[in-house]
Amino acid sequence: MEDLSCCPVLCRLTPLLLLIQLLTGGSLEEFSVLGPSDPIVAVLGGDAVLSCRVFPAMNAEDMELRWFRSKFSEAVFIYQNRQEQKEEQLAGYAGRASLVRDFLSQGEAAVRIGQVQVSDNGLYTCFFRKGVFYEEASLELKVAGVGSAPEVRITGPEEDGIRVLCTASGWFPKPQVQWRDGSGEKFLAFSEAHTQDAEGLFSVEAALVVRDRSVGNVTCSVLNPVLGQEKAMAIFIPEPFFPQASPWKVAFLVSLTVLMLLVLGAGCYIRREHSIKLREMEEKRHLWQAKEEARQTKEKALQDRAELQAQLNWRKDVYLAGWKKAQLYAG
Repeated sequence: MEDLSCCPVLCRLTPLLLLIQLLTGGSLEEFSVLGPSDPIVAVLGGDAVLSCRVFPAMNAEDMELRWFRSKFSEAVFIYQNRQEQKEEQLAGYAGRASLVRDFLSQGEAAVRIGQVQVSDNGLYTCFFRKGVFYEEASLELKVAGVGSAPEVRITGPEEDGIRVLCTASGWFPKPQVQWRDGSGEKFLAFSEAHTQDAEGLFSVEAALVVRDRSVGNVTCSVLNPVLGQEKAMAIFIPEPFFPQASPWKVAFLVSLTVLMLLVLGAGCYIRREHSIKLREMEEKRHLWQAKEEARQTKEKALQDRAELQAQLNWRKDVYLAGWKKAQLYAG
């Protein structure tokens, strides 16, 4: 018997209830609950059947049966007192989940989920209880959906090849993309991006750069890893679409190289001539400054000479005036 960590009240009461049942002479039928060993696969929009059974086989019509997600309270479907109980059922399963009663008397019960959605993907637990004894088993539901066929188109030249784009949408789970050439050989180098819409469905965009001009056809295939189903589309790439080294391009590159050399040469010549002119202008400026300094020195010397001559003339005049006065007094 397993422990229900998600239902602590039931776990605390179970030992007491077992003791009461044994003391009162009640029968205690032990059993195991078995679920499918492999994941259950369901297609989007279809039905999924979550089946469990008791071992050894016994009538389960009077048992309490519950299918829930990660928590005991997250009920997908509840069968109790020989009828469906809706109080604890998750809103997302209302009207979609129903009990398959065909083999209930033989201890096998199943819940059918209709209109399977992406949100149904994941783990479930089926819980069987008879009296105070209970057991449970885990199940895994894998939801899968095949979306649109891939669309392949040439988007133009890129680097030294042709870029080809492949797009598809509406897949679940995330699809796998593969590119192949005409002989079936795989292209290993390509970019791939996935997005997921509000409903959880995947879209994919894969880009391939084809550099071999003789490849001819390329095929993009999109595979659902759960169902093993794929959709593919091929496209033919004409050889003229590839970038070619035409003569005019070669001539253009040569001309461009020569032009660049001429521009560089002209630039060097202009810089050299400019440097020479700057040097000549600097020399002329220094020569003018030297001449200007010599002129100013000469003018200063002439001015000093004139001042000295004027002073000498003044002293001579003063001396003559004094001499004349002395002669006058002597006479």
